[in-house]
Amino acid sequence: MKSKIFLYLFIFTALFVLFQFMNAKKAKESYDAKIENLQAKITTKETVIDSLVEVTLDQTYFSLESNEDAAAYFEELGYEPGKLALTISDQIIGQNKPGKDNPIVPFAGMEGSMAINKVRLLNHRWIIADFTDGVYWGELFISYEVRKDGVVDFEVEKSFLYPKD
Repeated sequence: MKSKIFLYLFIFTALFVLFQFMNAKKAKESYDAKIENLQAKITTKETVIDSLVEVTLDQTYFSLESNEDAAAYFEELGYEPGKLALTISDQIIGQNKPGKDNPIVPFAGMEGSMAINKVRLLNHRWIIADFTDGVYWGELFISYEVRKDGVVDFEVEKSFLYPKD
């Protein structure tokens, strides 16, 4: 009788260990599949991030922030390029007045007043900007110079107005 109890106990233990082994094996396979899936997603995301970094570098190629020579020019004059860029942008956009055209824009507003929306400093001499009156819009190519006394002179070199559709 005692030997049968030990036999049943041994068989029960063997079945229990076999059940635990099979359950652990399935859990490990499931976790491995999840890990592979997540690694594939990470690889995909890294590829997207790398392409976005390249696009960003391409888009900022012509900007004061990424142009070391232009930044060095302003630093030699005693200006911090980042702050100066914000100051210049604020001066241009600050000329937008309610009900009046921005004086830098060489076109009169037809459906409202012409206002400059966005400004990008290309280097230490050139700016591009876009403007609109709400219906008509265009772009400007502006040359500028920062004088020793800190005053910024602007001159519109080229401008165009897109035709209305």
